[in-house]
Amino acid sequence: MRDLSSLIDLLKSLPKAELHLHLEGTLEPELMLALAKRNSVHIGYESLQDIQSAYQFGNLQDFLDLYYKGTAVLIQERDFYELAEAYLRKVHAQNVRHVEVFFDPQAHTERGIAFQTVIKGFKSALSEVGEELGISHKLIMCFLRHLPEQAAHKTLEQARPYLQWIDGVGLDSSESGNPPSKFQSVFLAAKELGLTRVAHAGEEGPADYVRQAVELLDVARIDHGNRSLEDEMVVELLVERRIPLTVCPLSNLKLCVVPDIANHPLLDLIEKGLIVTVNSDDPSYFGGYLNENFEVLIQHLELDKNRLVALVKNGFRASFLDPKSIDNYCKEIDSIAAIDS
Repeated sequence: MRDLSSLIDLLKSLPKAELHLHLEGTLEPELMLALAKRNSVHIGYESLQDIQSAYQFGNLQDFLDLYYKGTAVLIQERDFYELAEAYLRKVHAQNVRHVEVFFDPQAHTERGIAFQTVIKGFKSALSEVGEELGISHKLIMCFLRHLPEQAAHKTLEQARPYLQWIDGVGLDSSESGNPPSKFQSVFLAAKELGLTRVAHAGEEGPADYVRQAVELLDVARIDHGNRSLEDEMVVELLVERRIPLTVCPLSNLKLCVVPDIANHPLLDLIEKGLIVTVNSDDPSYFGGYLNENFEVLIQHLELDKNRLVALVKNGFRASFLDPKSIDNYCKEIDSIAAIDS
């Protein structure tokens, strides 16, 4: 019989990496209200209870409507800095050592916020606070897939002066009706600039969107990828090319991708030979940061010690860290797990 408390204690003691995290999705209600007041932005909520009561989503679009509403409070460089700082301090307490985080410049430039305001605020916090806390980072700029590809090209041009700060590009926002094939040329342009590519696929969209992301966008990782299981050829493609999935259990639950955690496909993905990582996606909105996502898996799936250790290692192995750093983290994980035996 599994000792759940011991597994959770082990989880907390292990160094971890997070590879699927939207910085804008870490905007906690308290900070949202404080920034709204500071920047004189009316968001339609007067209290924490008002905001929290809105956190009921029937699908991805319900969440995105609130997500974009929340971004309205982010105006000054210091706002973006404080948002990233708050995230880093929270996950530092969960023993997260490396993060590869998304940001959505179009969600801000569409409101008239300068690109440099967004990236300077985020990058300064990731560098300064990350160094203080011992958390390394990679910054991934996402294109909003509900907008035309031309808008993504414009964003890539805006990013050119800051490419030394940007480690990759991603694709997020409303998946249904917005296939990866829509963004083939901008991903090719990003590749030519030396940027690594990732893409959200197979969350609400079909398994074929995963195939498109791999074959047309040449991605290094698939964000989500749950519905890959619906097509054995897609599963074989991911296994053959060793393309990891960044799975987000609480996000899947909150957005009704799965009816409950007990029915989450994570173990099925592992059994198929896929490289699976655990992440929090938009933790403020979905009810938990990285440890909480692991904890619900420990509690509701047959996640034993060996699987837990393997998943934590996968977070580093699927990262964009250098091989030596990955190896050092994996050795540290093995050492801690051995002591725990």
